[in-house]
Amino acid sequence: MNILSIQSHVAYGHVGNASAVFPMQRLGVEVWAVHTVQFSNHTGYGAWRGRVFDGPAIEELVAGIAERGVLGTCNGVLSGYMGSADIGTAILRAVAQVRSANPAALYCCDPVMGDTDRGIYVRPGIPEFFREQAVPAADIVTPNQFELNHISGLPSGTLEEAKRAVAALQALGPRVVLVTSLITDATPTGSIDLLAAEGGGFWLLRTPRLDLGVNGAGDAIAALFLVHYARTGSAALALGMAGASVYGLLRRTAEAGSREILTVAAQDEFVSPSETFPVLPV
Repeated sequence: MNILSIQSHVAYGHVGNASAVFPMQRLGVEVWAVHTVQFSNHTGYGAWRGRVFDGPAIEELVAGIAERGVLGTCNGVLSGYMGSADIGTAILRAVAQVRSANPAALYCCDPVMGDTDRGIYVRPGIPEFFREQAVPAADIVTPNQFELNHISGLPSGTLEEAKRAVAALQALGPRVVLVTSLITDATPTGSIDLLAAEGGGFWLLRTPRLDLGVNGAGDAIAALFLVHYARTGSAALALGMAGASVYGLLRRTAEAGSREILTVAAQDEFVSPSETFPVLPV
């Protein structure tokens, strides 16, 4: 399997491609990584160095890959943080090129734009780009709860409200939605839910809520979900495998007291999760 992953990258730590690429490689996937930014570290530290690339730079790299004659072997495109709308346009052009060469290729869009604690943290125009262009073009979208609410324009305080918000996202275009972190009135204290939807069905996976604040977990679960979905064709199976792996990764990180997720040290969790959880239809 070959995946074209277009997102941010850091030299130190694990967010963006630095979080997504290795888990996919550990699962035996060839990853063609194209970086939208290259920073020394993630911006949560408050200081960083590096550069943001523009749309033409992304298009140039994808053109070079296309010149190798390999786009027909690409099974999917994964995108995450977009620093600007022109980068988003370049990503959608890459998706169109891949689909032209391989109509069965999947596009998984992680609509990174904000979270409950920080609100919107991307540049103006990016949320609108996701809603109007990227999400409609995607086969799979992987929002967190804040992004689900923002894109759908609907609340998700109850499980039924969350399902309606997910259905509203599906009505925009994607056939599969994974909500990567969900807390509703049905979520017990000390737990967190993941919700997947496909073909009118909904599935819930519930794990303990860990006491840690790290960056990059959403990038990892989007990558794992894409790979497992591409291999199984089942949102429920992909939810079970990706959710268990990321819980194991985060548990190991919490036990170590690390500020960065332990992508390398906990790598066995990607292949053989130490703990699994039931995936229940809801």
